[in-house]
Amino acid sequence: MRLAHLSVILFCALITISCSRKTTTTLDQSSASERTKFDAQQKSLLLSGSASDPMRLFLTTNESDSLLLRQRAAEVIPNPSDPLLNACIDRLLTTVQDSMSLGVGIAAPQVGILKRIIWVQRFDKEGFPFEVYLNPVIKQYTKKKQNCMEGCLSIPDKQAETKVRAYAILLEYDTREGEHITEMVEDFTAVIFQHEIDHLDGKLFIDLLEE
Repeated sequence: MRLAHLSVILFCALITISCSRKTTTTLDQSSASERTKFDAQQKSLLLSGSASDPMRLFLTTNESDSLLLRQRAAEVIPNPSDPLLNACIDRLLTTVQDSMSLGVGIAAPQVGILKRIIWVQRFDKEGFPFEVYLNPVIKQYTKKKQNCMEGCLSIPDKQAETKVRAYAILLEYDTREGEHITEMVEDFTAVIFQHEIDHLDGKLFIDLLEE
């Protein structure tokens, strides 16, 4: 997600949570195990550079890139000793922090890796740190919405106001060490999470625009 000015009037009000239902597909263990692995093509892409080398961003202006950006990403197994997982995490951070990108969030499908990994800049924490999240899921959304100017690293020269993002979300995710966390996130940071998790499901912010 590209940094954009947030123009939202905030009210002190009781936040009412509306539940969302997660659809679970039952897979046999061998099939699930294969889905969580990095395949040969992903391995080659990740090991094509070092942790300090940004990866090529997949763009909607490229037809083959667009097809991948519309696919759903598979889960990953948290494992701090997995070199491919670490390469993916490290190179994603380098890419989103690259001076040519200036992003506030990124999802693995944006660099051609169909895995459920995102980085988000936490504007709700001191110092605005970037943090990585594995297998993030939004369990609940507030009925209260917020308007927000959004842009996307994968959609060149496009910014527009979305009006349907929840003001707060209840988020579940895994850390790279395997800890499972649940937390409430609000305001602009909640928009970034919604934007990046949409990428994991093949959705783009332009899908939310009224036109």
